[in-house]
This record gives sequence, structure tokens and C-alpha cells, in this order.
Amino acid sequence: MAYLEITLKVAKENRVAAAGVYQEYKQPFLDTVPGSESKELLVRDEDVQVLHGFTTVGEAHAYLGSSLFKQEVVGGLAPLLAADPEVRIYDVA
Repeated sequence: MAYLEITLKVAKENRVAAAGVYQEYKQPFLDTVPGSESKELLVRDEDVQVLHGFTTVGEAHAYLGSSLFKQEVVGGLAPLLAADPEVRIYDVA
């Protein structure tokens, strides 16, 4: 099991729109991305995190290069971000 964590700085007034992007692409992610197992939206006062579950670290890396991620998800979120996202991949020990 592996996790892809993307931390997003999104102003409070843009969070509803950012959640809409999450909802729009959650099911396509789960249905079409190889190795995808889960996708959760975590909200804190200071940021928003999207936690993606994968079978392997390699599949998490591959998703970052996919058109779904690069064109659709990033394209939808880019105007809503206050800073560049932080991307981390974890392998479960």
C-alpha cells in the first residue's frame, strides 16, 4: 500500500470550488487510474489535503504524470491555489 498526499493552500472563499474539483474527479480516479484504492479530502483551517491510496508507490508516481492529473485536476485547481501544492508519496511499512 502507498499514499500520495497533496497539500493545497486554498483560501476559505475558494474551498467550495476546490471541493467541487475533488468531487468531479474522485470517481474517475477510482475507476480509471491503475492501482487506485481510495481518495479522501482532508480539511484543516490552514490547508486542504487530498490523500490518495494506491497499491504501489510506482502507481502513485504514474498518476502524477497522467493526463487526468496534469490536465484535468491541476487545470481545475490552479486558479484556486494560493501557493504551489506540496506533494508527498509514502510507502506503508
